[in-house]
Amino acid sequence: MKTDNNIYERYNRQLILKEFGEPAQQKLLQAKVLVVGAGGLGCACLQYLAAAGVGSIGIIDNDKVALHNLHRQVLYTVNDIGFPKAERAARSLQQLNPDIDIRAFNERLTVHNAIGLFREYDIIIDGTDNFSSRYMINDACVLTGKPLIYGAVSKFEGQVAIFNCSIQHNERPVNYRDLFPQPPAAGEIDNCAEAGVLGVLPGIIGTMQANETIKLLTGIGTALVNRLITFNALNNQLYELQLTPQNETRNLIPVDITAFETTNYDWLCGVAGNNFEISTDDFDKLRKQAGVLLIDVREYGEEPAVNEFAHLRIPLAKLGKEFTRTEKDTIILFCQTGKRSAIAAVSLATAFGETKKIFSLAGGILNWKRKQPA
Repeated sequence: MKTDNNIYERYNRQLILKEFGEPAQQKLLQAKVLVVGAGGLGCACLQYLAAAGVGSIGIIDNDKVALHNLHRQVLYTVNDIGFPKAERAARSLQQLNPDIDIRAFNERLTVHNAIGLFREYDIIIDGTDNFSSRYMINDACVLTGKPLIYGAVSKFEGQVAIFNCSIQHNERPVNYRDLFPQPPAAGEIDNCAEAGVLGVLPGIIGTMQANETIKLLTGIGTALVNRLITFNALNNQLYELQLTPQNETRNLIPVDITAFETTNYDWLCGVAGNNFEISTDDFDKLRKQAGVLLIDVREYGEEPAVNEFAHLRIPLAKLGKEFTRTEKDTIILFCQTGKRSAIAAVSLATAFGETKKIFSLAGGILNWKRKQPA
């Protein structure tokens, strides 16, 4: 730990904790934490991480401060209105603790910058308020092997959990998709802008995220690994849910970075249901028509085999590299259960635009075979 007397004085109250001490403080000073979103959750979390002495903090947010932010985003004042949140948050935090390194990224987190950015940090904190960002952050954390400190708020209720972190060696970690495998349909769940949020709630949940981050970095206490806490601000009720990995969850996550970078999370989380999905009946009608190409996006060797009709076999991970053009006007994708083909449909729709009709077989080939005559 630094020998500057100011360091000892600054962190004195946690240094004298026998469960904490200099070893834990040293771990914090050497840690690198990225906070995605400098809104209600991010503001509270960032203040306590900076105050505690996390040595390197990254803040990524492309939004600007607005008057309606100030009832819950307490890092800002009216003098910050109209300025970038990431830069203003970094400036305030640097005044709070000039001994740590703070980097502001005044940009939106996307599939193109997430992987490279996440690799620079030890822990990722989700302070976002929309489903497309949450699923993207989760998948990027899985692909880069980074622990994810999750938080969410709406109205009077908030949630906190730690994902992608194993308690025991070789244990399969739980990720966000084990809790919420698929995004809700558009309009099914309101965000804070639509439903509202009690101003103090993001402060409570964001501070809990900071607490879990400190515990995870230092090894003190029992972190919320594989557990979700739900807090109700109206009655102070606290519920805890034990989380377990689900067998098919991994298939919902892009298989590699290439697949991740071609996934359209805005589309996946912004459409009610899946506009690309077709039923088995429509599948049978379309596949017999001219100008239709069928593609199995399962891995090579996956059963059951499909011998009933002609098709290509291109695993999802290779689709973007091996399939770049076709003379066919319509493309129908299928996989085991319809989940990977839905991701593939989004990817191809992004690549081809409106030049092709793209479909995904709902329920997958297993569902289709179950409906075939004996």
